[in-house]
Amino acid sequence: MVFRMAREKKDSVSKKNTAAQKAAAPEKEVLPVEEPVPAAKPAEPVVEQVKPAPKKRAAAGTKKAAAGKKTTAAKKATPAKTKPAPAAEVPAPAAEVPAPTAEVPAPAAEVPAPAVEVPAPAAEKPAPVAEVPAPVAEPVPAAEAAPETADQPRRSVAFIGSECHPFVKTGGLGDVMYALPRELARLNCDVRVILPRYACIPQEYQNKMVYRGEFYMDLGGTGRNYYVGIMEYVWDGVVYDFIDNEEFFSWGNPYTNLVDDIPKYCFFSKAALAALNYMNWIPDIVHCHDWQAALVPVYLRTLFRDTPVGRARSVITIHNLRFQGVYNIPTIRYWSGLPDDVFNMGALKQDWVEANMLKGGLAYADRITTVSGTYAWEIQTSEYGERLEEHLRYHSGKLRGIVNGIDYGMWNPETDPALAVNYGLGNVLEHKMANKLALQRELGLEEDEGKFVIGLISRLTNQKGLDLVNAIIAQVMDGNTQVVVLGTGDRQYEDAFRSYERAFKGSFSACIQYDEARAHRIYAGADALLVPSRFEPCGLTQLNAMHYGTLPIVRETGGLKDTVEPYNEFTGTGNGFTFDRYESGLLLDAINRAKTLYFGNRYHWDEIVQRDMAKDVSWERSARQYKDLYLELTQW
Repeated sequence: MVFRMAREKKDSVSKKNTAAQKAAAPEKEVLPVEEPVPAAKPAEPVVEQVKPAPKKRAAAGTKKAAAGKKTTAAKKATPAKTKPAPAAEVPAPAAEVPAPTAEVPAPAAEVPAPAVEVPAPAAEKPAPVAEVPAPVAEPVPAAEAAPETADQPRRSVAFIGSECHPFVKTGGLGDVMYALPRELARLNCDVRVILPRYACIPQEYQNKMVYRGEFYMDLGGTGRNYYVGIMEYVWDGVVYDFIDNEEFFSWGNPYTNLVDDIPKYCFFSKAALAALNYMNWIPDIVHCHDWQAALVPVYLRTLFRDTPVGRARSVITIHNLRFQGVYNIPTIRYWSGLPDDVFNMGALKQDWVEANMLKGGLAYADRITTVSGTYAWEIQTSEYGERLEEHLRYHSGKLRGIVNGIDYGMWNPETDPALAVNYGLGNVLEHKMANKLALQRELGLEEDEGKFVIGLISRLTNQKGLDLVNAIIAQVMDGNTQVVVLGTGDRQYEDAFRSYERAFKGSFSACIQYDEARAHRIYAGADALLVPSRFEPCGLTQLNAMHYGTLPIVRETGGLKDTVEPYNEFTGTGNGFTFDRYESGLLLDAINRAKTLYFGNRYHWDEIVQRDMAKDVSWERSARQYKDLYLELTQW
């Protein structure tokens, strides 16, 4: 039975941004700002003397250096004078209250203070406290979002992260930063994405950026003022603002090493909030991603708490807990300029001598999300918690799991230009075989419709379960099976897969490269896709495979468990093949179960193919759950 799938194609409406049409931002008068002083003394307005800035990168669009454009880090569009905030209002994150779900209301009633950053008084420094581990709660499936209504409140959201397709992408974070804001814009959200302006961003995008303004910002204990330029690009209803500074972002790659990345992302996190104040665009929600933007919630509740952006609520998303931004306390204190209060065991401090940027962000954020419900539960256990399990259990009341989706504009077998033959749910059984033959021909494999083709598209690292694959390759290659590997990574796996290509010529192909178009053709031409990960926060390859009618063979972990239901030969239910414990024998058993169904009962196999293609794995449902979370945080 062939299911018919109706997909509503939405036309994206591009916003016209007047700022993007101007040759340069209008000149602004330098206004005096108040420097915070002890409460006993009256505050006197002073004008900050700006130090010379490092040479800035030439703006790709029309540029003008405004003579009076230099301003302080937290400059507002219309400064207002207020008295310095009393010391009693300084937050004390170390005293973790055993009611993590309680939200701290934003100080809406207070008159906005000048955007000068007020360091926390040393007198309020709390003593370090130990976290009390809480029982690990079973994952609770997120409720499906209610349909969008015309009168549903509009929310403004600033996405802050280190990468975004198509400007710069190294992994799944880049896909999320691209697809989720676009879907939220369709759900009546006002969205901006704030990114570093890396030198490696393709010139075709650099040329379309428009100058929005510039200011100067102090950073930590450096005693210097750093140039912060804002370049803007508007695309498909989303505004992208790039933070420009040659000193930090002139590297060829976004990530280099912690010694260089710690200063870079301290600067970026602070500059992103200062830029929102500068542009006078104050979001309801600041949504930051992974450790590179984890200091944003900390800055928001300390140095920026008395500025306009300080009234925003914060969400932090963990895409991969393994990467946390851990370095010694003096270095992170020096570059961040954060008050001593945040360097305690309840926030940034770890192992008494180190500071963990992600840990601090989790402590200060109003909500924490991960990219699947199962992963939200797993990271509270010692096996997957990467030494933050107790910290996450303590904050479990504000932890949510929302599965990622895929962008149907990029991943659609009916329109995909990379495929030999396009197909959809209605004709997959007729046309998918043509893509298999084309893939075999392209990779030098034996052209035979009867072969069972397994694809593996992955970073070649231990996390992806490749040690299990190595252990069973000889048993998988039985004369009726072909294997196609695409990816780069650890040398040991690259060399191993090249050796298999030589040993099983005509049946094994090792494409040790990154090739987006070839990945699309593997999804379309393979019969099954292998994802045997040791851990997988969400995983997108299994979603792509299902949408292209290729059945996933996965380990039951993280998002793989949430998205792939094991096939039941007695009831006929399920949409893939799974195994639970991390053992090579169980992986081999899952592959053999898939092969048995493929060769022994093609009718049921084809039913699963059509069921997978009919399944909604788009971003729409996930975006609705994120919007519900934003509304939960901003009930006014």
